Amino acid sequence: MSAPHAGVGAPRSPRVVNLERAAGLPWKDEGRCVVREASQPWPVLAERCFYALDQDRVRFNDRTGRCAVASAGTAVLGVGLCLLAAPEIIVGTVIVVGVVVVGVVIKEALEAYELEPTPQTKPVLRKPSANRKPEPAGQDGFPPGPTEPAERERRPECEPTPVPHAGEDVPHDKCADVFPPNRYPGMDVLVRGVRFDALQVGVRVLWEIKTHRFDTYNEFVQGQEIEREMQQLRREKDAADACGYDFVVGVSTSEHKWALLDRDPELKVVVTGCPR
Repeated sequence: MSAPHAGVGAPRSPRVVNLERAAGLPWKDEGRCVVREASQPWPVLAERCFYALDQDRVRFNDRTGRCAVASAGTAVLGVGLCLLAAPEIIVGTVIVVGVVVVGVVIKEALEAYELEPTPQTKPVLRKPSANRKPEPAGQDGFPPGPTEPAERERRPECEPTPVPHAGEDVPHDKCADVFPPNRYPGMDVLVRGVRFDALQVGVRVLWEIKTHRFDTYNEFVQGQEIEREMQQLRREKDAADACGYDFVVGVSTSEHKWALLDRDPELKVVVTGCPR
């Protein structure tokens, strides 16, 4: 595949990087979903187009065990999607069976980028490929799933904005990256002005992670801690609900989980077991 002609030393377009990455995978829709979502970050593209992947020709090997751990608890996530959506795919985790023929739609999108004019050249007009199949009118061949944003979720304040993890709590940040797992490793996420520890890969779930050893506190300190946490969690849950996200709290101990549920039985609380 030839390199895009974007000028000497010019940064490569993230859209083209995504298209080239997707070109090495087999797609049942010839790449239509990939081209439609190519301007999104790769994890977003992967979760929105996972349904179009020819999974009969792909083998997933969770070599690190990260995705197997992430699938435990109340928010179940397929290991395949977790591995595919990783910002950098580890060698040997996603294996394609047989030779991949680049999807017609992906190939056309890459060729169009190669022919994109610079200020010194004239536009090159291309005829649509005769091999490209027309898309069905009024449908995309797959029913809408929970990862497709509703109208309220397209509001600017509902778009997840990655920001560096707050503080320097390494065990906490590692848990937030690995357990859900985090769509943006090393980053918190702002939604509606509220900071969350993670946005889970593959689903619209925001996480708050707690790693302190709640069971080691005396009864008085536990009560004070729960009061403080409930104020924070209500604010986070309200922001998540307003933008159509689910909200999960991850805690390190079962004592902490039941103390939170005693105050609010409607909370979704998962014991992560993350060490402190």
